Amino acid sequence: MPQVSSSLERRLGPVSLLMMGIGSVVGAGIYVLPGLAAAEYAGPAVSLAFVLAAVSCGFTGLCYAELAAAVPAAMGGAYGYARQVFGLKAAWWVGWMLMLEYALAGSAIAVGLTGYLGGFLEGFGLHLPDSLTRSWIDRTAQGFVVGAHLNIVAFLLVALFGIVLSRGVTQAAWANALLVMLKLGVLLLFVGVGVTHIDPALWHPFLPPAESPFHFGWLGLLRAVAVVSFAYLGFDSISIAASEARNPARDVPFGLLGALAVSAVLYVAVSLVMTGLVPYRALDVANPISLAVKALGYPAFSLILQFGALMGLGSVLLVSLYGQSRICFAMASDGLMPARMGQVSARNGAPVASVIIIASSTALAAALLPIAMLADLVSVGTMIGFIAIAFAVMQQRGLSSVPTARFRAPGPGWHVKGLWLGLVPMFAILTSMINLATVTSDLVVQFRHGQWTPLVFLLLYIGVGWFFGRGIKAGSSRAVDFAS
Repeated sequence: MPQVSSSLERRLGPVSLLMMGIGSVVGAGIYVLPGLAAAEYAGPAVSLAFVLAAVSCGFTGLCYAELAAAVPAAMGGAYGYARQVFGLKAAWWVGWMLMLEYALAGSAIAVGLTGYLGGFLEGFGLHLPDSLTRSWIDRTAQGFVVGAHLNIVAFLLVALFGIVLSRGVTQAAWANALLVMLKLGVLLLFVGVGVTHIDPALWHPFLPPAESPFHFGWLGLLRAVAVVSFAYLGFDSISIAASEARNPARDVPFGLLGALAVSAVLYVAVSLVMTGLVPYRALDVANPISLAVKALGYPAFSLILQFGALMGLGSVLLVSLYGQSRICFAMASDGLMPARMGQVSARNGAPVASVIIIASSTALAAALLPIAMLADLVSVGTMIGFIAIAFAVMQQRGLSSVPTARFRAPGPGWHVKGLWLGLVPMFAILTSMINLATVTSDLVVQFRHGQWTPLVFLLLYIGVGWFFGRGIKAGSSRAVDFAS
């Protein structure tokens, strides 16, 4: 029997956290989502959607940075902050929705990774059969339909990265840093070459006129903002890593804000080049950058870029699995998950049981669900976590007994009945609620048109969360009945 403990080791420095943030943020947002958001919702204005999403998530990032500096010992990112500020009952719901966010984000990334792997192998004359790369639930012009296939390749890719993560956070951080450097180099090469081949006529109209609710026009742009907000999930990954950072009060804000700045610039540049090379309606594929590179007519460059995409999505998948496994570890430490998920291997400092369970559930979702459905559901969990973080800052700073944090969200605010009504957290809540309302409204519209799968899945997930969380008391410190 391997030796185990119940505490994580502090092995991560500022560069590791920054690379982890870039590894998580610069991934599906560039390699997968721009195509979907451009083809379905915003056209060439997808670049504007990335700017608006960066501003929206920037408010939340500042809130994350303040909480990381004020409560450096909290485990589980938004879950840990919610537990510290609001108690266990509210923390359960934040953690439950974050698990939805991270599991389905990892699944969506694995599906996109499968698309790029198929394109890369085709450059060498190899072909992955559709029976191994198509999800059980498939998206067609008529909506979501059940097929007779499973995305086995995506399943195996998640399993592979789960094995890497189970070897320990130090090894995972080194692997992530290597993947990040490779993908940044390839993306800069794509922008540098592609900008000389842009056809400006493809940018007109920049925001296509509305064709139906949330399909182009201003509502479509808002819908695109909600979808691409999925791209900025690196914030929560870095805050989750605070429990394994050597100096979280200093290094976590650095990683959070640095990752946002780098990713926002890259997202805008890549999406502008992409929509300037290929008509936006043709970009609704799992590997839109590969499609854009083919328009350049450089077969060798296409292979280089697809290799970079594989490295990029691989780093995002690794960080996504890391984030969810640490959330489960934190919840297990509070008695909200089976006790075994709160044990850490003394040999490599990894919560191996949590990694195995998380990788298994993420792999299963990747095999069953299509990327369009996954992106919608991830956005719901993301926005709920963001709202909780903003409220936590308002409550924390509203208490006069709370010591001053090393990093504080800038801007004015007013103290009202124990809350600090600061402009930054209020804007974070407002933008997150707009994104959440946009996504849920579109899910209802899809349901009314016969595409019932996403909304029913979400409601069932919430129902399961209520079932397991109904016995948790707001002021309790542990949920022993569930853990037992």
